[in-house]
Amino acid sequence: MNFNFSEEQQMVRKVVRSFVDKEIMPYIGEWDQNAHFETSIMKRLAQLDLMGVCIPEEYGGSGMDYNSLAIVCEELERGDTAFRTAVSVHTGLNSLTLLQWGNEFQKEKYLVPQAKGDKIGAFGLTEPGAGSDVAAMNSTAVKDGDHYILNGQKTWISLCDVADHFLVFAYTDKSKKHKGISAFIVERTMPGFSSKAIKGKLGIRAGNTGELFFDNVKVPKENLLGEEGEGFKIAMSALDNGRFTVAAGACGQILACLEASVQYCHERSTFGKEIGKHQLVQQMIAKMEAGLQMSRLLVYRAGCLKNEGKRNTRETSLAKWQACDFANEAANDAVQIHGAYGYSSEYPVERYLRNSKAPVIYEGTREIHTVMQAEYVLGYREDKPLNKTLPAWPFTSTVNNV
Repeated sequence: MNFNFSEEQQMVRKVVRSFVDKEIMPYIGEWDQNAHFETSIMKRLAQLDLMGVCIPEEYGGSGMDYNSLAIVCEELERGDTAFRTAVSVHTGLNSLTLLQWGNEFQKEKYLVPQAKGDKIGAFGLTEPGAGSDVAAMNSTAVKDGDHYILNGQKTWISLCDVADHFLVFAYTDKSKKHKGISAFIVERTMPGFSSKAIKGKLGIRAGNTGELFFDNVKVPKENLLGEEGEGFKIAMSALDNGRFTVAAGACGQILACLEASVQYCHERSTFGKEIGKHQLVQQMIAKMEAGLQMSRLLVYRAGCLKNEGKRNTRETSLAKWQACDFANEAANDAVQIHGAYGYSSEYPVERYLRNSKAPVIYEGTREIHTVMQAEYVLGYREDKPLNKTLPAWPFTSTVNNV
């Protein structure tokens, strides 16, 4: 594994950092306070060719490697979790899943416009009574001629009011439990579809999150992703990609906490010296730096496996678990370093703390990943090869790979 950044990757970091500094940082406090999702950010990311950063060029993407996607997510979350979340959902959960499991018709119709940023994709798995226990979902899709009739509800869906396309999971045969779940591509304009934003969130207030409702939605049979009954496998492979982007974003959260804390350490003095001179403050700064570097190594290791076209469920789970925990700890320490000011929106660290909690929960709670890692070590869990994998990088033609 080579962790040296290429010139292209260094340029990606420079471009995204400049974008965040100019177009997110000056306004994010107001957007967060007003619970406003600024949709123009998505349009600007599309103009920078960053909505399909690791999608092959033949499908409208930029054709960069998976660690380039990690860099984009890290730098976006340095600005705010809301915009990293948007890319995680659009690219990680939706577009990469279409690349892995979609047929050529589906890729041309849905993946190409998403990779170009002309259309926005989202992901509908969680339900009011089905989070970590995916098989507890109640959504159903009943075959009716050339269509499936979709009924049900999804919740905690990012980009619920913004996305054009949704990757939705529902039972086609509930008697088979998780083996009876199937995946569908649903368009916002299909009759019977509606969405509603969730208000009053603890964090990620500048993001659009909410519920999806399906009332006898007629989904064409050609919008079935994969085969009937493959939905659970598709969802788990999608989470491998989503968790990778969440872990990368957590690195950006740690970096933001570190930058804000270092600046404050030089500005604030107590007992006749900068607070950065106090050993207990230095301990918190050192923990942030250690967490950042360890998290990056875990993320880039998973990215290298993705670049090689290898399954990386175990490695991505570990990266997501540890990076999100480190980010939550870093945000808590950043507030502590800022003292009473850390409790005020005058400084960004209170927003970092609020934002840092959700990633510890979504796309596999801390507890789920703890169990996964223990089961790998104990030999109770193993990664069996999938019949469809993400194409290795550098991309050639993906037709025969997926």
